[in-house]
Amino acid sequence: MQDERIKAILKKVRQIEIQTSRLVDDNLSGRYASVFKGRGMDFDRVRNYVNGDETRTIDWNVTARTGAPHVKTFTEERELTILLMVDLSASSDFGSSPESKRELAAEVASVLAFSAIRNQDKVGLLLFTGEVELYVPPGKGKSHILRIVREILFFEPQGRTTSLTTALDFASKVLHRRAVTFLISDFCINGDFDQELTKFQRKLQTTGKRHDVIAVTVNDAREFEMPDIGWLTVEDAETGELVEINTRSEKVRDGYRQRALQRRMAVRRTIRSCGVDLLELTAGEPWMPGLMAFLKSRTRNRVA
Repeated sequence: MQDERIKAILKKVRQIEIQTSRLVDDNLSGRYASVFKGRGMDFDRVRNYVNGDETRTIDWNVTARTGAPHVKTFTEERELTILLMVDLSASSDFGSSPESKRELAAEVASVLAFSAIRNQDKVGLLLFTGEVELYVPPGKGKSHILRIVREILFFEPQGRTTSLTTALDFASKVLHRRAVTFLISDFCINGDFDQELTKFQRKLQTTGKRHDVIAVTVNDAREFEMPDIGWLTVEDAETGELVEINTRSEKVRDGYRQRALQRRMAVRRTIRSCGVDLLELTAGEPWMPGLMAFLKSRTRNRVA
């Protein structure tokens, strides 16, 4: 039985590798580098000031010591660190189509990971629920990326709830240099929604000052539209709470839709208020066009 499971895991990882490698070749060649390369600068040396140099680059300590103006020069970073932060709370296993939200997260993360290693960047992984479940330090190489894909797909978390702030806290502690961090989640927030969203906003603002944070929401269409199928017992995947709902009631369905959309809009506004870019994807739908449009938009903004 164990051997069969291992074979199934390897087969799935291989399928993801083949699929995402093709997507990278066909769609992301050059786009990744234009968006992310050179996002940081490394100190190079100090030299004498010449006319035309920006005053903000003046090294005042050296200038004071020598009596002549000097400026700091910088070179563009050749290597980036990419951190994939993936939410594995119980709600990520939901899927009304053949594809679950977790599988969508794995595909997107795989494309980003394979793009990164082709540009000689390091990739790390942080899997979280209500706590940090697994951290794989940034590394390079195909075997490293395949391990990341395998962990996203098959890691069995201990927790069921979600804590976005815990994940961001941990990332801030382990990332000592500026990095590009992808926060991939369905953003199903537990507890008092408004209170927890405010905590998340504060933490996201802090993290966004140190790192280039990109939020990726993975949704399922059924989460925003309740079917008309009579009385239904619904279980909250993360809390285990059971609720009976009469889905034949148009008022109930409309209320469900409105609450779901209000929460979605609140999360969207919160993320954007922090100056963080947002990519929204839906399981069971083609997602590569959305990713390409997102990267194209970031390229334009960077040039601007």
